[in-house]
Amino acid sequence: MPDTFTAALLDHDCWLETAGGDQLPLRAQAWHHEPSAADEALLARCTGPTLDVGCGPGRLTSTLLRRGVLSVGIDSSPLAVTLTGLRGGIAIHGNVLGTVPGEGRWHHVLLADSNIGIGGDPEALLRRARRLVARHGTVLIEAGPPGLGLHREQVRIAGRHGDSAWFPWAWLGVDTLRALATRAGLTCAETWHRELRWFAELRPHSPR
Repeated sequence: MPDTFTAALLDHDCWLETAGGDQLPLRAQAWHHEPSAADEALLARCTGPTLDVGCGPGRLTSTLLRRGVLSVGIDSSPLAVTLTGLRGGIAIHGNVLGTVPGEGRWHHVLLADSNIGIGGDPEALLRRARRLVARHGTVLIEAGPPGLGLHREQVRIAGRHGDSAWFPWAWLGVDTLRALATRAGLTCAETWHRELRWFAELRPHSPR
């Protein structure tokens, strides 16, 4: 995410605007709340060292740490890293497609809050997650509802405090995720939905 994500991270009124002119809710306020029941279904599957990709203000990262699970967030926004620290979490400033500590040793890679859309290329992101996770680890994904398919577009964060630069994003239905996961070297072990949100657990399907 670009640093112009600041308004959302500070819980200001903002939304996601597509190049086609659509305005989509950002759920930014939820990032500052304690984990919901849907979030808890993800967290329950994090039993060892977890990399929270696009951690934002760190609600999931910090919750796992409080529960005794080593968790590190990674975010391209310096403010997100700061906010995660203020919540008692640990986060690093960086791009998940670049250098990441512990590559190949994470028990879980977490892509919550539809962060499968990061970079606008879900298959490339899944390939990267496959390299980050240990052989017997899992990649935990929040996707879109069945029937959504795969949609890529340039978007920006818009609101009363101004607009961000345009950046690539993607939306991926949970049923489409299975085929992309297979091409990325992952097997879809389970899908579920909670509170109108859809999730999947992926596992490496062959040794490196």
